[in-house]
Parts: sequence; C-alpha cells; structure tokens
Amino acid sequence: MAPPTRRHATSLETISVTVPEAAVEAYENAIGSVCATVGIFEANPEGTLWRVEGVKDTGHREDELTASLVLAELTSGVTAPLERTSTEAEGWLARTYEAFPEQEVGRRFVVRGTHLPDSKNATRIVLTLDAGVAFGSGEHGSTRGCLRALERVAYRRPRRILDLGCGTGILAMAAAALLHQKVLAVDIEPWSVRVAAQNAKRNQLGRLLTCRLGNGWQTPAIWKAAPFDLVFANILARPLCLMAKDLARYLAPGGTVILAGLLRTQVRMVLAAHRRQGLVLEQELTEGEWATLILRRPVLPVRKTA
Repeated sequence: MAPPTRRHATSLETISVTVPEAAVEAYENAIGSVCATVGIFEANPEGTLWRVEGVKDTGHREDELTASLVLAELTSGVTAPLERTSTEAEGWLARTYEAFPEQEVGRRFVVRGTHLPDSKNATRIVLTLDAGVAFGSGEHGSTRGCLRALERVAYRRPRRILDLGCGTGILAMAAAALLHQKVLAVDIEPWSVRVAAQNAKRNQLGRLLTCRLGNGWQTPAIWKAAPFDLVFANILARPLCLMAKDLARYLAPGGTVILAGLLRTQVRMVLAAHRRQGLVLEQELTEGEWATLILRRPVLPVRKTA
C-alpha cells in the first residue's frame, strides 16, 4: 500500500466485481486488502446486484489479490470475474477532487478536502482531509451515519472514547473537536494509523488524538484505557458480530457504542449478536442502504443491603 506522502501513482488501475448483496462483504474485504479506497455501488435498478471497486497501482500486490479473491469466492459461494480498467493517475486524482466537494453532515460538521480553498464556518466544526487518500472522508453513508449518531449522544459528555478501526481518523477527530476530550484511535493497518495522525495534526487536534496500531480488542492500548464511555466501530457486519463479546466487556456501565459499516439488511444479525451481550438498542439511523446503530450498556441497579 502506498505511503501517505505519495499522492498518486504513475500507473493506476480500477479493479471491480459485480456480485449479489449477500457476497458484498466478502468481496469488499478482498478488494480492500489491496486498495486503500473501496466503493460499493448499485449495479442494477432493482438493487439486487452491487459493484465493488477499488483503485490500486497497476500490477501491485497481485498474489495477495488473487488469494483474497479465492477466499471471497469460498466464503460467499459466489464466483465473480474481476474486471480491470486502466486509470490515468492525474485523471483519477482530478475525479477524486471533483467527487469530494465540501459536505455538511448533520447539524454540526463540515467535511472538506485540502484541495479546496480555506474557509471559515462559524456554526460548524470543519474537518479537513486529503482527498487523495480520503477513504472514510464523510461521503460514505456509514461515516455520515456515525457523525449524526455522535451528535445525538454528545449530551452524555463521554470522557473515555475509542475509535476502533479508525481509518482516516474522521470519527475520532469529530468526537475530539465536539466533546473536547482525548480519543484513542486504533487500526490494524499501519497506513491508516499514519494518515489518522497526520489528519489530527492538520486539524489542530494532535494533542487530543492518540493513534495506535492494533488488532481490534487484542490491542494493549485498549486494555489500558478501558472501560470506555463511547466506542465507534465503523467496520463490517460480520467482524462486528464476532467482536460483540469483547465490546461489551470493555464498555463502561451506561456506555454508548456506535456501530456502522453494515447494510440495512444486516441490522438484524448485528443487533442479535450485541443483544446477547446485554446491550440495548437506542436508535437506528439510515443513509441510503447503510445503517448505523446506537446501543448502550445498561447501568446495573445497586443492590441494597440490610
């Protein structure tokens, strides 16, 4: 994966597959293993087929891509031919800029690219990201849902905050800027950790964000900082289900979790996994086909002694 200081490659290609909804997650993981940015788009009017695509250096990490596609086929039971299109580097970056205008999200946030002229906004918190590496830049339904969810739970004034699978750090930065609290941002991808740290510095939030490399709940930095009053987990549906037990373990009584990265059709599965751990659904937000869940760990009543 290209380091964050490298704005574009000299030769790029767009790789894509078209699959039914049930196979989206498996192929998103496969393409995401070699592409910094993965897009998911409806491929037919009925919404039964989806195109999963990403952009990468031509010929880069081919063995890893092949293995990931084989795994996606085995886990989903769907065979999807890989399509490749040559993409001019400068043209791709220009299209990325064009597709990343300033975006108002919810009532409190503005997400803008570094390619746009500086502008002040007296009524909203401005989060500035580099469109050249802006996976998780606020245009995706799951990211927008998380920002809206943050606005709805901010009145609780959480103090111990975790962004698990932080990507660019946009959610961690939003929480730090809105709540004026320190946030731990963790990702399994070294490139993401570096980008998140750079974005925090760019937005004058470096003193509030701690960015760490880690493998989910196995990360020592998470153990030391737990329990958490607020957790963001904008990942994927199945990993969320697998991590539900650990999430409940490290969430403080009365703590809130914002879950995202799941399609509306996957809500029941994700919700069931977390309800089994005692978490309670407070609200479900939707952005197109994407859902965001706000759950809370109940505060256990204090037993009175005679």
